[in-house]
Amino acid sequence: MPRRLLQRYLPHPDTLRRQRSLRFMGQLIGNPSLWVLSRRSVANAFFVGLFCALLPIPFQMALAALGAWLMRANLPLSVGLVWITNPLTMPLIFYGNYRIGAWLLDGPVRAAPDRLSTRWIAEQMLDILPALALGSLAAAMVCGIAGSLIIRLLWRWQVVRSWKRRAARQRHLRRMERPTDGPLLKDRISRGRRRRSDDRHPDAGHDPGARPGPDHGSR
Repeated sequence: MPRRLLQRYLPHPDTLRRQRSLRFMGQLIGNPSLWVLSRRSVANAFFVGLFCALLPIPFQMALAALGAWLMRANLPLSVGLVWITNPLTMPLIFYGNYRIGAWLLDGPVRAAPDRLSTRWIAEQMLDILPALALGSLAAAMVCGIAGSLIIRLLWRWQVVRSWKRRAARQRHLRRMERPTDGPLLKDRISRGRRRRSDDRHPDAGHDPGARPGPDHGSR
């Protein structure tokens, strides 16, 4: 996962300090180790955030923050992913968890009303609580593990892709340098060969039939 993209949407530590449910963490919110963006911290954050988001319990943000501290996950990502379950998505997600739990328990399933709401789930809580709890725990575990694995694979794919791009760029630069270095290298080699041939045959190029000049006469 690209760090720059994640850093754009990460909140400031002061924003988390103002959350009432996170005040118990105190100075731990500003701990630099909880704001690191690495493959491990981001993958753990997805596990913690998705796991806590699918649990039908209060204080999900506090539980996610505690999980981030225990697993050395990225704190803002762990807390932010909890908002997958919000007043708009909560009825549908929790009813789906209830159906999963009912299927695991092999029990009857209550039909959802035309307008599914959190109020209906609260009214039926005593009857659907065992199936809802089991289904939510199973869905949280599966989604958390799947999210963590997907992030690790995407992160590694991004790293390998950047390595390949860097290698291709270096090969391209080498190809661009070869046409300019080739003639110069050939010229240097030819000059060196001519110098060696001149050293081996110092009289090369001298005409033996030529008359000596006035300076070559005997004195």
